[in-house]
This record gives sequence, C-alpha cells and structure tokens, in this order.
Amino acid sequence: MSPKLKKLSGREVIRIFESFGFSIYTQRGSHVKLRKINSTGKKQILTVPLHTIIDIGTLKAIFRQASRYIPEDQLRKYFYME
Repeated sequence: MSPKLKKLSGREVIRIFESFGFSIYTQRGSHVKLRKINSTGKKQILTVPLHTIIDIGTLKAIFRQASRYIPEDQLRKYFYME
C-alpha cells in the first residue's frame, strides 16, 4: 500500500518550501509563485495555490515539481503520512 498524502493548505505548503530557502516572489489571484536562486544563479520557481485544502492531484503535482529542486526523501515527511 502506498503512503497517503496529507491534507495541506496552500499556506502550509508555502511554509514547507520557505524552510528549504524559497521565498514568495509574486502572486496573481490565488496562486503564489515561490522562487529560490541556487548557487549557480539558476532560478527555481514553484507555483502554489492558496486554497484552504489543496486537491490530492494538485498536491502530487506540486510534490513532483518540487522534487526537481529538493531531494524526495527530504520532502516526503512533509507531504506523506508515515
């Protein structure tokens, strides 16, 4: 049985990514873009909806997108139930 995703709000997801060095870059409507500039100067951008509870499919997509920049084993504890 695969691990179950936690129910997270947009604000909770933003706080998670802020702990990894991302900061709010811009907002348009209910979507916030977070940005981090890595050591080589390359911009890493993530988009998070400011919903009360983010849909499971959207949360999976955010996790997948974030795992390009943050190792999955570090992210997993924030997104999945143990």
